[in-house]
Amino acid sequence: MDTSNTPELSALADTAGLGLSAVVAGLRTSREVTNKIRYRGEIRELPSREAMQKLLEHLRAALFPTHYGHTDLSDETIDYFVGSQLNAALCVLKEQVRRGLYFSSDEPQDETELRLRATAITRDFAHRLPGIRDLLVSDIQAAYNGDPAASSISEILLCYPGTTAIIYHRLAHALHQLGVPLLARLVADIAHSATGIDIHPAAQIGPSFFIDHGTGVVIGETTIIGRNVRLYQAVTLGAKRFPTDPDGSLVKGIPRHPIVEDDVVVYAGATVLGRITIGQGSVIGGNVWLTHSVPPGSNVSQAEMLSECGKL
Repeated sequence: MDTSNTPELSALADTAGLGLSAVVAGLRTSREVTNKIRYRGEIRELPSREAMQKLLEHLRAALFPTHYGHTDLSDETIDYFVGSQLNAALCVLKEQVRRGLYFSSDEPQDETELRLRATAITRDFAHRLPGIRDLLVSDIQAAYNGDPAASSISEILLCYPGTTAIIYHRLAHALHQLGVPLLARLVADIAHSATGIDIHPAAQIGPSFFIDHGTGVVIGETTIIGRNVRLYQAVTLGAKRFPTDPDGSLVKGIPRHPIVEDDVVVYAGATVLGRITIGQGSVIGGNVWLTHSVPPGSNVSQAEMLSECGKL
């Protein structure tokens, strides 16, 4: 029989004699018996990464229609376009929220109740979008004001990976606040894959936030960032240590990342670890390794840090 035009049969023919039935059986044993790791032991519909990527495209177009939608929109057509993008986005979001809610509780959940909650969360998310756009405009303006190489707002929207990461973070943070952390993490990972910038969706970031260049930036879960803060590439706002409970398991959710106050600049390669405070108006120099709080107006350089180490 000619199997060349039937991919499934072709694949079976190509693997004949390899003993795949034993492999399939072994994988079932691992999956169902020896290493069963399914959430609550059940098969669930997982949120779709592909659907979330499409959702983000629709939301970006709704937020900035001529930059991420169509360049030829007019005053007569722009609202219709935004409405169509929102409708498409929110239809996808409601289903993805329903799926994500399965993973928000260890208790069995009623399907009807899940659908009602998904509708309510989607509605609340939609009503947050004007406020999210206001924040994003402050971020974009901060990028334009803070980068002498920026020639226009359009360049920042179309070409700056930091702006893409911040757009996704503002959306992910709203989803996290509304009780669907798995969807929020999916959005954060999509942003990370696209930009090389890793921001946990729970991180609290104030307005006028600018990430210049951006590759390798990491911002941890319990980080708090004030207004008008600027980070450069390869900055880490991370945890110094990971406390454990008496059983040796990591204690989750405790504050363990830095607080960065207003008007702070952190230059490339700096690593700031632990629940420390970087005081308002401070400048943290490139490649600094900082594990203690500094008062407002500090100027911390690598040379100063090396000098401190020499005194120990």
